[in-house]
Amino acid sequence: MTARSDFRFFHRLRVRWAEVDMQKIVFNAHYLMYFDTAIADYWRALSLPYEESMVAMGGDLYVRKATIEFHASARIDDMLDVGMRCARIGNSSIVFEGGLFRGDDLLVSSELVYVFADPATQTSRSVPPVLRELLQAFERGERVYELAAGTWADVSEGAGALRREVFIEEQRVPAEMEWDEHDAVALHGVARNRLGKVVATGRLLSESPGIARIGRMAVHRGLRGSGHGAAVLRLLEDAAKARGDTEVTLHAQRSAEAFYKRLGYSASGEPFDEAGIAHIEMRRVL
Repeated sequence: MTARSDFRFFHRLRVRWAEVDMQKIVFNAHYLMYFDTAIADYWRALSLPYEESMVAMGGDLYVRKATIEFHASARIDDMLDVGMRCARIGNSSIVFEGGLFRGDDLLVSSELVYVFADPATQTSRSVPPVLRELLQAFERGERVYELAAGTWADVSEGAGALRREVFIEEQRVPAEMEWDEHDAVALHGVARNRLGKVVATGRLLSESPGIARIGRMAVHRGLRGSGHGAAVLRLLEDAAKARGDTEVTLHAQRSAEAFYKRLGYSASGEPFDEAGIAHIEMRRVL
């Protein structure tokens, strides 16, 4: 029987009213939705924005077979953990096994078989080596993205594209405000997935003697909440500490204030507007 310890990845969800049937248990068809939702989160754990990653690999994944086995029922307001693991990789197929748990109790198990195929013809293709290696590395417990720090010349192609997507296109910050002279002198941190795409970035400047300023923190829209932003932030903090800084300050968007608080930052002063977005200054002692 499948156990929680068989999985390194879990997606948590709460059973909603709309998912319960006249027997006051989760309607059976919803369990496939639960496993499919978990698979989407699994790709985030791989640091892969799904759609653009599949385009980069020249294919897409199609479900060939989906089975579920019922052991017990979930009920309204249950907190459930959906475990997912890549069990096998064939020439063109990838088999995922899932287990839905309430605490340590296995309620439902699943097997999902996908085929990697040409999107235009839906004819199978070999699983790309980079995807095969990535899945195997993740299941071994390895980190699936790379952290690096460098000059703007080192990272501008990937980091610049991400900042354009996040700040200029998504948040509608004027381009003339996004690009400034500080990029040329800042230390830039990036997280790159195994396809080489920058999925998170930030920069480090000197505010005053002993005080560092971190800014331009951006994370790919599809990967927020997956730890990439925190990893880049810690990378830049370590660089600041290594050069002798004792404190770091930043201008946090109010929507990200809780994120920075969890990482040890405290608000300083009153909220203010920057590029039409509410901000607050936050500080942390190194």
